[in-house]
Amino acid sequence: MARSSPNIIITGTPGVGKSTHCEQLAEATGLKHMSINQIVKDRNCAEGFDDELKSWIVDEDKLLDAIEDEVKDGGYIIDWHACDIFPESWIDLVVVLRCDTAVLYDRLSGRKYSPKKLEENMDAEIMQVLLDEAREGFAEEIVVELQSNTIEDVDTNVERIKTWVENWTRDTAPATS
Repeated sequence: MARSSPNIIITGTPGVGKSTHCEQLAEATGLKHMSINQIVKDRNCAEGFDDELKSWIVDEDKLLDAIEDEVKDGGYIIDWHACDIFPESWIDLVVVLRCDTAVLYDRLSGRKYSPKKLEENMDAEIMQVLLDEAREGFAEEIVVELQSNTIEDVDTNVERIKTWVENWTRDTAPATS
C-alpha cells in the first residue's frame, strides 16, 4: 500500500541542527518528529554504552524492527546522525545538513564534548562522511544537501522542505475516495 505522507530523514553531523529542523518541520507540516536517539533509549535498542564517547551503541536490527510498523505508513521526519541503515524503500527524501566548521566547533564545544568526540565529529563534517553515506545509500534525486549555520538558514530550509512535502503529497499520495 502506498504511503499517504512521505518519510524524510534529516541527517548530519551532531550539532548541525537536526533536531531544530525536525521540530520546526513537524510543526509546519504535521509530520511526526521521530528522534532515533530517544527511540534507542525508550525501546531498548542499544547493545551498550560507549563511556569514552558518552553515546549509545545502537543495535541497528533491533532499532529497525522497533520502528518498521510506524514508518511503513509514512508521515515521519526521522532525526538521526546516520541514514545508511534505513531501507531505501522507507524513505522519500534525505536531507543532509551541513555546517561551517567554525560554527560547528562552537556548537559542539558548547555541548562539552570530550576532545576525542569533538575531533571525531569535526573530522566527519570536514570529510562530508554523512553526505557521502546518503549519496551511496539512496537515489541521487532524493538526497539534498542544505546549509545550517544560522536561524535564517533553518527558516529557509524548513520552508523549502515544507514546499517539497506539499508537492509530494499533491503528486504522489494516493487519491482518497
